[in-house]
Amino acid sequence: MTISHWAAGVSYAGTSDRTADVTNPATGQVSGQVALASRADADHVIAAAKAAAKAWGETSLARRTQVMFAFRELLNSRKGELAELITAEHGKVHSDALGEIARGQEVVEFACGISHLLKGGHSPSASTGVDVHSTRQPLGVVGIISPFNFPAMVPMWFFPVAIAAGNAVVLKPSEKDPSASLWLAALWQEAGLPDGVFNVLQGDKVAVDALLESPDVAAISFVGSTPIAEYVYEQASRNGKRVQALGGAKNHMVVLPDADLDLAADAAVNAGYGSAGERCMAISVLVAVEPVADELVARIADRTRTLVIGDGSKGVEHESDMGPLVTRAHRDKVASYVDSGQAAGAKLVVDGREVRAAGEADGFWLGPTLFDHVTPDMAIYTDEIFGPVLSVVRVASYDEAVALVNSNHYGNGTAIFTNDGGAARRYENEVEVGMIGVNVPIPVPVAYYSFGGWKRSLFGDTHAHGSEGVHFFTRGKVVTTRWIDPANRPQGGLELGFPQND
Repeated sequence: MTISHWAAGVSYAGTSDRTADVTNPATGQVSGQVALASRADADHVIAAAKAAAKAWGETSLARRTQVMFAFRELLNSRKGELAELITAEHGKVHSDALGEIARGQEVVEFACGISHLLKGGHSPSASTGVDVHSTRQPLGVVGIISPFNFPAMVPMWFFPVAIAAGNAVVLKPSEKDPSASLWLAALWQEAGLPDGVFNVLQGDKVAVDALLESPDVAAISFVGSTPIAEYVYEQASRNGKRVQALGGAKNHMVVLPDADLDLAADAAVNAGYGSAGERCMAISVLVAVEPVADELVARIADRTRTLVIGDGSKGVEHESDMGPLVTRAHRDKVASYVDSGQAAGAKLVVDGREVRAAGEADGFWLGPTLFDHVTPDMAIYTDEIFGPVLSVVRVASYDEAVALVNSNHYGNGTAIFTNDGGAARRYENEVEVGMIGVNVPIPVPVAYYSFGGWKRSLFGDTHAHGSEGVHFFTRGKVVTTRWIDPANRPQGGLELGFPQND
């Protein structure tokens, strides 16, 4: 089976003979082939979006909102189908896949109310006989480049707002789990979205570069690793596009001595190992402010050993807590960090390489891994591992904890666990990170707030969804008007001076 592109409302096979394997991570078996676009294929898909953009941008807000509501209802009624696709190609367990869809659906629901956010301003009689008003208009064609770890949620951070605002979309999903994108395309068509407004371009760097370079693409939204985010930002900006490029992370969870340690241990396990650690908001570093480290590490280890690792497609009655990693190559890369941590002198408390998974032997299994006595010079601390590896760093004070977090070159998300409101408030103000949780381990904002980090976790000035997302996918226009009453037309000659307010 070849997983194709989607252009102008139909499946498009393309002209390229290049393909890539799509695997089931729980079995290790190849489940299909995904088309890898040629430059001509990319041009065809982009042209389909361009042909549809003008008419969609001129479609009434009332009609666009009706389509958004229809899409929402269809997604609610059929989300189980999408979850099965995600589990089969990404490997996350079914409940996690449903959770991903639910968080994406929040943005769809936010976009259903976009009419209010697209209102302009109006100032009558800003000067004598002069009125001023502002409008927000769509950009045209926008490109979305999404990662493998959330094949539904991350695209839904962007395309509901983009479409509701009147743009046409070209989505370039990860080639590792591409089928969700086509399912979403078909759902949009069923919801009544005109052909060409939502398109899918499958592929690798050839497809990415085509979007970054095409003069017909006005903006790029990207989520992925920091090196690629930086590349996308530089190349797209060089070609005159708007860019929001969300990069990598090394998220710290600070636990103060007064914290509820059971709550903190539960949160560390959930945030460190959920979705096999393959998420940019995962907690990968736990900063234990002494004297809590020994007790906290023991509680985390006890909980970690109870987790069931297995095939997420086996049904609710056999639901596992965590599935496999997305590919064999990625599994082996994450396992190499476990080797590195041991070699560097960290204490390996729980070894995920020894996992006995409830699944086929050829699946890409790596269980929860816990390191203690990690230091900031070790690769398991400095690198974004993107797997189920949690590192515990011990510090002596709150100030040392904040200094550690702020010295990191990432600034995506962080959390603090404490029962001291003053300490929490101080942390909110002092930490140099874009998204902060207080006794909340994964502080992903609700859709009417915007998602995004600081420092090398974000390239560009605009975060995803929320009001910032609306502004990203629209352009402002200010109109100044004066209508002269013929009966009172002023007399006089030319006036070459700068216009004056009166």
